[in-house]
Amino acid sequence: MIFNKYKKLNIIFMNSENLIRRYVITGSRRFSNYWWASVVFLGATGFLLTGLSSYVGENLFPLIQSQNIPFFPQGLVMSFYGILGLLLSIYLWLTILWNVGGGFNEFNKKEGIIRIFRWGFPGKSRCIDVAYSLKDVEAIRVDFKQGVNPQRTLYLRVKGKREIPLNQIGQPLTIEEVEKQAAELAKFLQVAVEGI
Repeated sequence: MIFNKYKKLNIIFMNSENLIRRYVITGSRRFSNYWWASVVFLGATGFLLTGLSSYVGENLFPLIQSQNIPFFPQGLVMSFYGILGLLLSIYLWLTILWNVGGGFNEFNKKEGIIRIFRWGFPGKSRCIDVAYSLKDVEAIRVDFKQGVNPQRTLYLRVKGKREIPLNQIGQPLTIEEVEKQAAELAKFLQVAVEGI
């Protein structure tokens, strides 16, 4: 296998005959998720320790003189925010652990299939694994939405099915990167590109 770095987008895995392309989707294991899970955990721990310190009357958190804070209402509210923050932090760490949204898009000319695989939350439908025939692909569609939160999405249009998003969520791509990926994929699949 040959490994090519595809700028900021994905890693493409190709075999020597250039018949299989696999685009890896990062999912929840991004630096920003690690950062926010850590920040929320530290902040929530501080709030909870401050609230508990005001209840006990001693400093459990050495940086703040929290025994002077009255428990009702300030200490109680800080404890409440600390518990909520810890629950949010646990949720963020679990999504990172489970790699929710991670997976790959595989385009296999050798077997004539397209396989879309994503990890989800634990349960009966933990992994989403769908396959379509290459013959059913009508086009690659690019969707640009401008504004405060611009979105640039790449879709796979399949006959009789809805459009399937191909790029990862939460990572804004430049217009040039989306157009380049759409053109390369359309050339590989020998279909038209729409929306450019």
